[in-house]
Amino acid sequence: MKTIGLIGGMSWESTAHYYTELNRGINSALGGLHSAQILLYSVDFGPIEKLMTKEDWNSIEDIMADAAQKVEKGGADFLLICTNTMHKLTDTVEKAVNIPLLHIADATAQVLVHDKIKKIGLLGTAYTMEQAFYKDRLISKFDLDVITPDEEDRKIIHDIIFNELCLGKLTDQSRKAYINISEKLVQKGARGIILGCTEIGMLLKQKDIDIPLYDTTRIHAAKAVEWALK
Repeated sequence: MKTIGLIGGMSWESTAHYYTELNRGINSALGGLHSAQILLYSVDFGPIEKLMTKEDWNSIEDIMADAAQKVEKGGADFLLICTNTMHKLTDTVEKAVNIPLLHIADATAQVLVHDKIKKIGLLGTAYTMEQAFYKDRLISKFDLDVITPDEEDRKIIHDIIFNELCLGKLTDQSRKAYINISEKLVQKGARGIILGCTEIGMLLKQKDIDIPLYDTTRIHAAKAVEWALK
């Protein structure tokens, strides 16, 4: 079994779900008392969030590169960034280490292609929904048609993530807001919804909406289990 390297803490709420999903996946495959071999470096998200607000991505690059190198030195065979937004810094992280990076968008897109979903709605932080690093990868590499909510709805989604979900706060009001926004995307032709922030799956469940939800945390972890067992 290969050792899975994780850069977590963004937020720790979703990183805890990664740990659970990885161990469940390995145990399901191998049975008995088997569990995943994991090396986790969990960053302090407070300073990073402030740097994000200031758009100081150069400083965040230094933090992410350092975290990746520590995970590699610990003996990890490959690496996961346990957040969609920080995949903005994929190139920096990949250059900092000699082990492969399992990209969350690639893992998710492979499931969409398998399910023959072409037009997909994307929910996430404002960075993920509005900037090119995530959407363009889905479009150019996997030929997907990606649609996002309007500006007002993007702000609602973003604010709930940072003010509630990252703090482990789950409310029916916010769930209803996410459902309403998702249904608008369905009306625009989306045949599925990417939960493109690792915290959203804590709030929005498949039972809440009729079309397929693609929880990036679960998908990313499931692909990591495959890699670990190759």
